[in-house]
Amino acid sequence: MSTAAIPGAPLPVRTPGSRARGRHRRPERPEVPTGSPALVLAVPATAGPETRPVVEELLSIVRGEQPGIEAAAAYLADGDQDDAPTVAGLLAQAAEAGLPAPVLVPLLPGPHGFLTELHQLAAGTGAIVTDVLGPHPLLSEAVHVRLSEAGLARADRARLFAIATSADGVVLTTVGGEDSAAAAGITGVLLAARLAVPVVAAALDVPGSVAAAVEHLRATGSQRPALAPLVIGPEADPELLAAAAEETGCPSAAPLGAYPTIGQLVASTYLAALNITAPGEAPVEEQPSE
Repeated sequence: MSTAAIPGAPLPVRTPGSRARGRHRRPERPEVPTGSPALVLAVPATAGPETRPVVEELLSIVRGEQPGIEAAAAYLADGDQDDAPTVAGLLAQAAEAGLPAPVLVPLLPGPHGFLTELHQLAAGTGAIVTDVLGPHPLLSEAVHVRLSEAGLARADRARLFAIATSADGVVLTTVGGEDSAAAAGITGVLLAARLAVPVVAAALDVPGSVAAAVEHLRATGSQRPALAPLVIGPEADPELLAAAAEETGCPSAAPLGAYPTIGQLVASTYLAALNITAPGEAPVEEQPSE
């Protein structure tokens, strides 16, 4: 059993994966060399009953995507659960144990103030801080699915029927200020192509930003605008999401949460930081960190 399942364990132990057999087996995954640094999912929140389930499910997805990977989560600060390590504490434990400095993957779809603190914590430790998870087509897929689950979009663009409650305009809501909203523009373009409706981005943590985006959609002809959070969950105050929906009177989809493609992005971001690619794939060029 991996130490990731043992409360208080500083770092997990690699669990060897098994190779699928048969003609229709899944494409072979890249091998992570023995001795590679661990993947640490850096969570921009404290550990609690709202954040822990999402984080643990994402770690499970990451391990499923890349069997044998050393993966753990660390939080911004201590919460109400003493067994949850902080980023600073885990980095110190790794150094004391003589282990390679881990690769820190921020659990963020875009720019956020947490990145500055994360880089400060990693400075001098040798730990790699990767770029955030977006923009990426898989994020637009996840937002599309959450909209369809809320009855605000068709689940499949190829279907010929319409949903009476479908949104005819979408505000992609983010946290992280105007920089985050600007960075969400690419994901917004991808989402607009999937839904065939206009999509604009707005920051939940900038007063008036979401309301202004909704008014822009209405002024350009949208009669049923909806909100679509481009947030995973831990990085956003739930009250901001509720307040935006109440202020605008618009229905809202749920946060992305532990949608499978988020875990896939975490795994691929880690592999890219190690310059490891799957057979037949081109290396992913990492964007400069904020």
